[in-house]
Formats: sequence, C-alpha cells, structure tokens
Amino acid sequence: MEKNIYIDDSVKIGKNVIIHPFNVLRGNTEIGDNTILFPFNFIEDSKIGENCEISSSNLSQCEIGSKTKVGPFARIRPNSKIEEECKIGNFVEIKNSTLEKKTKASHLSYVGDAYVGEDTNIGCGAIFVNYNGKEKNKIQVGKNCFVGSNVNLVAPLNIADKTYICAGSTLTKDTQENDFVIAREKETIKPGRAKRYLKGETK
Repeated sequence: MEKNIYIDDSVKIGKNVIIHPFNVLRGNTEIGDNTILFPFNFIEDSKIGENCEISSSNLSQCEIGSKTKVGPFARIRPNSKIEEECKIGNFVEIKNSTLEKKTKASHLSYVGDAYVGEDTNIGCGAIFVNYNGKEKNKIQVGKNCFVGSNVNLVAPLNIADKTYICAGSTLTKDTQENDFVIAREKETIKPGRAKRYLKGETK
C-alpha cells in the first residue's frame, strides 16, 4: 500500500511539524509549529495551533488552540473554536461551538451550538440537545463545571459556573453557581417481571 499524503499548495505549515501518512490537508489550512498529525486526518480550511496532536479526525472550518489534542475519530465541524490545552477525544463531535481553555470532552459526546467555559469536563455520552425539530437553540456552560456521563442538556439552557451534573441527568432548567444537580427518575425494580419480555422465557 502506498503511504500517500495530500497537501494543497494553499496550506501553510510551521516549523518542526510531523505529518504521518494518509493525511489530507486542503484549502486555507494552517498548521502551527511542532504539531503532530497522526495518520488518517482530513483537515480543511482550519487553523491548528502549535504543539497540537491530531489523530484520525475530520476538521472543517474550525480553529484549534495550542497544546490541544484531538482524536482519534473526532469530528470538528464549521464555526467551532477549541482553545488551548483542550482534549477532544474519540468519537466526539463539535459543531458551531466554543470550548475554552483546558476543557475536555474525551468520549462519545455531541456539543452543538454551545459555549463551554474553561476547565470544564464533559462526560462520556453527554449530548447537547440543540434542535427541537424546528430551530436550533443555544446552550451555555460555565467554567469549572462537571457534566456527568450520559447527560442531556436541552437547549435553550444556561449552566452556571461550578455546576456539578450527575450522570444520567436530563436538564431543561438553568442552574446557579455551585448547584449540584440530579435530574433522573428514581430507580424501580419489579422482581420476576423480566421474563415477560425476554425471548425463551415463559410468561
């Protein structure tokens, strides 16, 4: 297999950049000094800062701050700005959003039409529910927040600084600073009922 790299003549590449095979760099893309592009990236019309690491990801019309890690298998869509020292992990999608410095979305999350303050953690499977079937709405998350795994944030919504949101919660109301939020139904267990629904079990 040929180990090709495709780079448009309009792309600007800084000093000491390492570009592994199977990268495609198109349009008005800029790559900052000392950045590493691991294999299988598609980057178009985007600005990548210095000392970044991008792995097996799709970036289009976005800006990535210095010392940020993206991927593997992340998608950064147009009008997104990821500030310095952020982490955008595997199978995370960012659209039309700003993530401030040191914010992390490490696994399997969707962030759309949002602003997320600095040093906030977005847990595995968290979804920014920005579309109600007719229009897109905005979500703002403050700094130093914790958004737990499998959380749904339903726009329009304003999450204040230092809010802690427990895993599995669905939020539709704004929070105040230092709020601790649990928004999930109380667990109910019905002994013996599973056999009604499982194959091979008698009713």
